[in-house]
Amino acid sequence: MDNYLSKYFNDLPVTSIDKLNCLKKLYAEWNKKINLVSRKDMDNFFLHHVIHSLSIVKIISFSRGTRILDAGTGGGLPGIPLAIVFPHCYFTLADSVRKKITAVNDIISKLDLDNAEAIWSRVENIKEKYDFAVARAVAPLPDLVRWTGSLIHKKSLNEIPNGLISLKGGELSEEIKNYPECRIYKLNDFFDEEYFREKKIVYIPL
Repeated sequence: MDNYLSKYFNDLPVTSIDKLNCLKKLYAEWNKKINLVSRKDMDNFFLHHVIHSLSIVKIISFSRGTRILDAGTGGGLPGIPLAIVFPHCYFTLADSVRKKITAVNDIISKLDLDNAEAIWSRVENIKEKYDFAVARAVAPLPDLVRWTGSLIHKKSLNEIPNGLISLKGGELSEEIKNYPECRIYKLNDFFDEEYFREKKIVYIPL
């Protein structure tokens, strides 16, 4: 598993690598009960889910104390891998599907991640403030901006202004047309595998 980690994230501490390498077993156990991630994807779990989640590390190293909302976390991605590699930041993973939140909290507990929590809530009902919202294939960008815009602190702790960081795929011209300030990062600039050819990170300051 960690051949991808050594290839793309070779400066991670051993403690983070060990926890990341536990993820497939934990997800496989929960996937027997509920569909946390696509079952046909489990053979490629590490590349398609863990490395994809960690692609955000390629555009930002969150400063100590940064608060991040994983909006519509589903099975805990990208929030759990990011919480593992940024132990000095705090992550809230939110989803409206209660059984997924139960599973995600169990995985967080088994990994001893004291910097992460999963909450059962629609994003638009959250009242807390965060530095960044992250999302992975949850909804169109205008919806994500509408749901998270009021939740973002104005004062920034990081090298880029606070905002939304979304993992997306495919053609985005229609989604981004009203956000001239957005930045798009092509994941095939960072990763060699075919899986990433059409995948992107979209960052929108909010």
